[in-house]
Amino acid sequence: MSEQDTSQERTEQATPKRLQDAKKKGQAPRSRELNTTAVVLTGAAALLLFGGPIGTGMIDAMRAGLTMPRDLAFETALLPAVLGEAGMAALWLLAPVFVAVLIAALAGPAMLGGLVFSAEAMKPKLDKLNPLKGLKRIFSANGLMEFAKTLAKFIVVTGAGFLVLRHIGPDLLTAGDNDLRTAIPGLARTICWVLLVLGSVLLLIAAVDVPFQLWTHSKQLRMTRQEVRDEMKETDGRPEVKGRIRRIQMEMAQRRMMAAVPAADVVVSNPTHFSVALKYESSGMSAPRVVAKGVDETALRIREAAAEAGVPRLEAPPLARALYYTTPLDEEIPEELFLAVARVLAWIYQLRAAAPGDPVPELAEFDVPEHLTRRRPGKRI
Repeated sequence: MSEQDTSQERTEQATPKRLQDAKKKGQAPRSRELNTTAVVLTGAAALLLFGGPIGTGMIDAMRAGLTMPRDLAFETALLPAVLGEAGMAALWLLAPVFVAVLIAALAGPAMLGGLVFSAEAMKPKLDKLNPLKGLKRIFSANGLMEFAKTLAKFIVVTGAGFLVLRHIGPDLLTAGDNDLRTAIPGLARTICWVLLVLGSVLLLIAAVDVPFQLWTHSKQLRMTRQEVRDEMKETDGRPEVKGRIRRIQMEMAQRRMMAAVPAADVVVSNPTHFSVALKYESSGMSAPRVVAKGVDETALRIREAAAEAGVPRLEAPPLARALYYTTPLDEEIPEELFLAVARVLAWIYQLRAAAPGDPVPELAEFDVPEHLTRRRPGKRI
């Protein structure tokens, strides 16, 4: 197999974006066995809880219907109203069971893939009417698995139902000999236990089907490596667009930096390769701050802007390199450079205070630690 063919194999797990897009299209893991099990077990539990009151209410409704006055029986215009009242009474009796089953029908899908409503999934698709594609789906691996699962479910449920009926058969045959008020609640309890047993069997089938459906859904949404790369480009932006954005951001940062040079106190240079502009305000800064810095062409622009604004410039190669490598833009200088920068600023203040014609004050000597004049790996510049 060639390298190109290998790259087209769907070996990558679906990304969050692909999962989200699939959900919008209505593609979510579903297990009919889980839904059926939830409905059956919930219906059985509801009948077990409310079976007594439901049975009693049904007996009363039947008695009221069978004891209808003779004159009313011959009033055909009143019969629909009587039947409607009986139907509404039956619905109210069965309402708790209906509500419980409805909640179970919604909770079953929500437990596996969440509730999904997709208008796109409701659109008619003509390819589903293609008989060839229908046969392909039937005889596919997934179709054969569904057939085997249905056959196994039929065998297991039928066997369980046969055993249950064999166990409760005598009670069903003798139920007609009992009083109506005793027979109906007893029959309701029997139905509940039958549903519970069948639901338990379905629960075993669902325990096998749910992992299979999750695996199938994950397999269907797998991606090729090229699809993952294309999605990353669409999500994060194409390299050329990202590069242009970075260039624009750097240009904006450069303009802001150059605008801060005229307000600096001093520019320390290398003299040609490095230039660093410093500013210090005793009211709002705990230490001098680097407001502009650069190398080569940027360093030249900083020096030119400083010359136009009349900002003093000091040629001190070790200090310029140390400031450039140790202090990021718009941050305060490190403590190791406090003494050197303090002497530079003191010299600047003396220059400003000197009257015209006064001798130029001398700059006090200072040392710069050698290790600060070299770039350290991983250090942000």
